[in-house]
Amino acid sequence: MGRPKRIALGGYIYHVINRSNERKQIFFSEGDYKAFERVLWQAADRFEVNVLSYCIMPNHWHLVLQPLKDGELSRFMGWLTLTHTQRWRAYRKSIGSGHLYQGRFKSFVVESNAYFLSLCRYVERNPLRAGLVEQAEAWRWSSLWLRVSEISQGRLAQWPVARPDHWLSLVNGFDERHDTDSALTQIRSCVNRGRPFGSDSWVEHTSATLGLQSTIRSRGRPRNKKGS
Repeated sequence: MGRPKRIALGGYIYHVINRSNERKQIFFSEGDYKAFERVLWQAADRFEVNVLSYCIMPNHWHLVLQPLKDGELSRFMGWLTLTHTQRWRAYRKSIGSGHLYQGRFKSFVVESNAYFLSLCRYVERNPLRAGLVEQAEAWRWSSLWLRVSEISQGRLAQWPVARPDHWLSLVNGFDERHDTDSALTQIRSCVNRGRPFGSDSWVEHTSATLGLQSTIRSRGRPRNKKGS
């Protein structure tokens, strides 16, 4: 099956992820993480894209973005990835040494309701789930740390839905609705297939609008009917 057609319309919210080539570590020091954050904020200043949540991990990163006009997500991501790669290579004097990232970024669109909150919790909980910290907000390289530190003004955009007052405990606590293998598999399936993440009716409508019907079909050939 070919890659799903990408029509990143303005106003929708997207989860975006990219991993390093061969999943090798690319962020080693505080300077490495800060350098990526600088590129992220510079991209936000250059393009009409809201940064809602993010998390930078040692060999990949998650972004939750809302482009404000059609096609802006691809422009934003193209500039961010290319600029970060060039600066990373220049700093290490390794220009021409191959790809830094494993390929083009992956993305899927998310419904701006409870599904959006589930996605942001998934993103901001990443360091805790990976065992890098004992409390998610202790991971310096995420939107959760920014908000807890109260230095996110002018950077993170306002969420489309109200953040629960107990958000911190919600991110840190175990929740059977979100943290079981089946729940995590659902989000990871959206990552791998580009499938919209939301209620059944919204997914069906959005898939038709964005030309993503192939992402919601079952994989494999349909069974032949008896006698055919």
